[in-house]
Amino acid sequence: MVASGFAGLAYQIVWTQQCALWLGHESAAVLAVVGAFFGGLGVGALALGPRIDRSARPERWYAACEVVIALWSLVLAALLAPISQGLLDITGAQPAPAWQWTVAFVGTFVILLPATAAMGATLPAMERVVAQMSHGGRNIAALYASNTLGAVVGVLATAFWLVPQWGLVRTAGVCAALNLVCALATLKLASHRVPVPRPLPLPLPTPGSRGVLCTLAITGLLGIGYEVLVVRVLSQVAEDTVYTFAMLLAVYLVGSALGAAAYQRWHARAREPGRLRDQLLLLQAATCMIGSSSLWAAEHVKQWVLQGLGASMPAALTAEAALALAAFGLPTVVMGALFSHLVSEARATHHSFGSALGFNTLGAAAAPLLFGVLLVPAVGPKLSLLLVASAYLALLLLGTRQTPTAWATSATAAAVAALVAVVAMAPPLTFIDIPEGGRVASYREGAMAAVSVVEDASGVARLRINNRQQEGSSATLLADARQALLGLLLHPAPKRALFLGLGTGITASSAAEDTSLQVDAVELLPEVIEASALFTHAFGEGKPNPRLRLIAADARRFVRTTSERYDVIVSDNFHPARSGSGSLYTVEHFAAVSALLTEHGVFCQWLPLHQLDLDSLRSIVQAFMSANPGGWAMLATNSLQTPVLGLVARRDGLRFDRTQVNARLAAAMQPLHLADFAITDEFALLGGFVAGPKALANFAGTAPVNTDDRPVVAYRAPRITYAPDSLPRDRLLALLHELKLEPSELVVGEAGTVWSLRLAAYWAARDQFLEVGRAVRPDVDLNRMLAQVHAPLLSVLSISPDFRPAYDPLLRMATALGLTDSTAARALLLELKTAQPARPEAESALRHLAAEQP
Repeated sequence: MVASGFAGLAYQIVWTQQCALWLGHESAAVLAVVGAFFGGLGVGALALGPRIDRSARPERWYAACEVVIALWSLVLAALLAPISQGLLDITGAQPAPAWQWTVAFVGTFVILLPATAAMGATLPAMERVVAQMSHGGRNIAALYASNTLGAVVGVLATAFWLVPQWGLVRTAGVCAALNLVCALATLKLASHRVPVPRPLPLPLPTPGSRGVLCTLAITGLLGIGYEVLVVRVLSQVAEDTVYTFAMLLAVYLVGSALGAAAYQRWHARAREPGRLRDQLLLLQAATCMIGSSSLWAAEHVKQWVLQGLGASMPAALTAEAALALAAFGLPTVVMGALFSHLVSEARATHHSFGSALGFNTLGAAAAPLLFGVLLVPAVGPKLSLLLVASAYLALLLLGTRQTPTAWATSATAAAVAALVAVVAMAPPLTFIDIPEGGRVASYREGAMAAVSVVEDASGVARLRINNRQQEGSSATLLADARQALLGLLLHPAPKRALFLGLGTGITASSAAEDTSLQVDAVELLPEVIEASALFTHAFGEGKPNPRLRLIAADARRFVRTTSERYDVIVSDNFHPARSGSGSLYTVEHFAAVSALLTEHGVFCQWLPLHQLDLDSLRSIVQAFMSANPGGWAMLATNSLQTPVLGLVARRDGLRFDRTQVNARLAAAMQPLHLADFAITDEFALLGGFVAGPKALANFAGTAPVNTDDRPVVAYRAPRITYAPDSLPRDRLLALLHELKLEPSELVVGEAGTVWSLRLAAYWAARDQFLEVGRAVRPDVDLNRMLAQVHAPLLSVLSISPDFRPAYDPLLRMATALGLTDSTAARALLLELKTAQPARPEAESALRHLAAEQP
């Protein structure tokens, strides 16, 4: 049973990852797979349990179920891609929320049903096997505890070892092998038992005893509902990676196993089974309240652990385990004991174990939809958690006896009073970091995430998902707009553009300023689309842009189902460590995106180097180059704090034409206000490139490629999130030292020309500029700041007079210095005039200075 439990929960992790590929957000996959998992268990237990109870050879049933699980898992491994594509087609590119969730839950249930139904019959079958081998002894709690203990090991081993090392299909193969071993071992063990006659049919259930089955269904619903709610809340405090969910699930399962084991040992001491049930229900309500209360202190618990253990990945995982233990520890222990006791009561009233298990798991199957999709967006996590505790109290009063005992009435009254106090006094379970003097401009709870917009004291607004993932701010207009404009300008005449990921909406809105361009922007979370209006009011005086269409859909699903074709596709810099984001950096996704491009189309995938380690980047580059062998890399800006790297590819595989680039810049200069975004000439546009196909291939080296089957990025990228080992500026410069680019790799027909030498000099100046920037410390004092950058920036200009990012800051400082020290300002302006004689700005500033101070 330990081995079977290991395989069962390992399958759940694998299937969640696989289903996320067509469901979109990983939280949606978690809800759908959990619902399908428990629904299948319930169907299997109810449909096959009575047959198993009537069988004289239950070991054969058990072995057959394990074989079915193994075979179906292999079928899914081989056919999940076409199955997923079929479900994508059924869902559609832009489904209504009700249809999307219907297909998610029903589709997942159907494709997993053969395996999950067989899983649901394994525990009743093993219970009968053990009963025969022990001559009538029943060890339901011990079997449940053993199975759950194996599940714990399966969750941790799968998340931390099997999937990162072997991938999803091979992990499923390991689990299938375990299923077959379980089948053979059970047949072998059962072959040594003394033959027993066919069992007598169970007596008819005791009249009025169906209440215990209803109680089992309701407690299953509430137990998994509590899990769904706690995971949702803690996703706003923990780092919300693949390891976060594994850690939370493991702690939940450990508590359940301990509760079942404790019940197995101590239940014989209970002289009044009915009273014990009342006690367990009351204890369950109380522990759920205690566990829920710990969530308000979750941020403090996390900080205490991290302060005590230091900054490291083990420390961060320990902190997440501590959060899980505080919320799940006591409630899940009682859940394990309560389930075991209710099963014993069901057996005592002549209900089969299969019926008891089936009712419990069918109730659990409804929890993800009820609590995760319906209740949280409607009433919030706080009231939803209190509803769980209240429902246990209602079971205590209504589900056990007609007239509750005096102690039950008193204890329930005290618990109800505590619930009322929590409702009246406790704040909402929302986690929003508000800076001093700041305010919450917007907050929305959705089915998949909580989205907030917070303004600081200076009025800068920031958009965050689950309080962890920052999607941009009102202060990043330059960087966000450049991520749109650079891709658009690389196409000679784009008519349609697609943006995957909306964020603040600034990127897509900047592109839609082009009056000849139709822009589609796809965003998974409707709450983000609503919040983006707070950031884009500066475009078009806040009026909707008819050229910008916002689409609420999953990016992966959209690119696989749409029939549209685009001249330019720009994909947002998704945080690679966050739930589900790693699947947006796989070979399969990159290939699907490239397939949407028109003949001369351009695809640009932005990557957040400030949230990405170089090893994970190598795997992403490997995946991108597998789908786009002729790709390049470029920088969005020269930022050292938040460097963003772009991977660029053309559908036709051709290099860029300088004549077309200049024509495109001339046509777009005024409509797109390119000067405002430091794109003033061909060097400013092409000067951001840092690598060509050869350099990217050398950089990727032998790194494992990130694929749908082996999602190495999802498991590797969290390391730098948990414990950063370097600064973003250091990673950027280390990256540039590994990359190189020749003008002939980028632009056709310019090999060896004077212009190509100027472009190469521009790249060298850029790299030197970034090196200089690492040593600069911002200073509000103009003279001290100028003392830091004066000589270094002039040395950069000596490499390339075309490099405006070094020229413009010195020009601004010279102008400001003219107000206090005209002699120093004049000297600096003369140096700039000498460094860039073709630029009129320094000469104009000198004339202005002379006019004011002759």
